[in-house]
Amino acid sequence: MQKIYAMVHRVASADATVLVTGESGTGKELVARSIHNLGPRASHPFVPINCAALPEELLESELFGHTRGAFSGAVSSRIGMFQLADGGTIFLDEIGEMAVALQAKLLRVLQNREVRPVGADRSTAVNVRVITATNKDLAREVEKGTFREDLFYRLQVIPIHLPPIRARRSDIPLLVRHFLEKNSQKYGSKLQISDEAMVYLWEYDWPGNVRELENLIERMVVLSETGRIGPEDLPSHVRSFISEKKLPHPPLNDGEVNLREILEQFEGRLIDEALRRTNGNKTAAAQMLGLKRTTLVAKLRRKKSFSTLISSPEHTSNVLAS
Repeated sequence: MQKIYAMVHRVASADATVLVTGESGTGKELVARSIHNLGPRASHPFVPINCAALPEELLESELFGHTRGAFSGAVSSRIGMFQLADGGTIFLDEIGEMAVALQAKLLRVLQNREVRPVGADRSTAVNVRVITATNKDLAREVEKGTFREDLFYRLQVIPIHLPPIRARRSDIPLLVRHFLEKNSQKYGSKLQISDEAMVYLWEYDWPGNVRELENLIERMVVLSETGRIGPEDLPSHVRSFISEKKLPHPPLNDGEVNLREILEQFEGRLIDEALRRTNGNKTAAAQMLGLKRTTLVAKLRRKKSFSTLISSPEHTSNVLAS
């Protein structure tokens, strides 16, 4: 994500078209708005439009405008979104849903920097930066013939891919704290989340990505009666997602759960995963986990000592005897 933020800053000052890809809810419009707000067009309009929300004939009129009498119901002339965004940025979300015939007209706009309203006999010049987004694989759509190859290459001058939240789980605690603070201020209630609940949020796959996480935290803030979010406060589909294989088996002492040992086991799993992703680079793994390198090394030593202890013959015989 830091690489993505750096790229957003670099491309903001350029006028090249940007194609933002990623699953629904990963923040594609947020990236587009950031590019606009950080660039020289920030004082001009940012105009978003969802290409999947309108049928082809209405989308063309919405984008390019129409003249009076151009079609049934066109009782007056109307300028389109491209003209409204003149000097600024137009954001075409779900560009993969655009009909092929309309794609050809969009390509002409990108090439000539002018639009022709529906029913008009002349074109109007526009000065607009175009940013598009999709949750589809446009290269595959090109192979299938549902998306124009020339438009695809015109749009992805600068491609930016947003990974799903399950591919960057180390961001989850940061996002949770951010949304907790944001909604606590919004609703005037201070709320904390327990370590056990955070384990569930970390392990859940978040098919709705950041949007789903934000909505869940807002719901928890609104419904909380104790000022603290525990596992019992989470929706059933989040709790049931984590199987016995995903969570460390809770060690029981006299019928009670030893939370400290559970969290230590979970911490060990996170460290192992960070080291796996960084090919054993302790410095990079520590950065991924938000730790100092010395702290990570200390935790690894403690983890190794614990593993040596439980694997010793004396420990094994004691367990068998008990």
